[in-house]
Amino acid sequence: MKYMMLVVSDPEAADRPADPAVDEVEDWVSRNDASGKRVIGERLRPPESATTVRRRGGELLVTDGPFTESREWIAGFDILECEDLDEAIAIAATHPMVAAGTIELRPFWPFDEA
Repeated sequence: MKYMMLVVSDPEAADRPADPAVDEVEDWVSRNDASGKRVIGERLRPPESATTVRRRGGELLVTDGPFTESREWIAGFDILECEDLDEAIAIAATHPMVAAGTIELRPFWPFDEA
């Protein structure tokens, strides 16, 4: 099963002391790429770089910046291929941002499923 892993910043946790033993995202990426569990992943530019696209009342609205006002923001994502949610949780639990942010896991929902 595929899972989208959203890596969310948490400004309140950003002040925690760095721990080189767990803060190396390159190690996490290499390990999960080698195991075949990480399909793809990228970091994202800050919310100020976002463009929001909506259609309301037949009118296309394009806005610079994020739609929501929030202190937290999606910093990156990874697509995981796992046997089940337990395996996805185990992989997410080793990501460096689990200590300085939030990791949100969402299973893919194929269009052929109701």
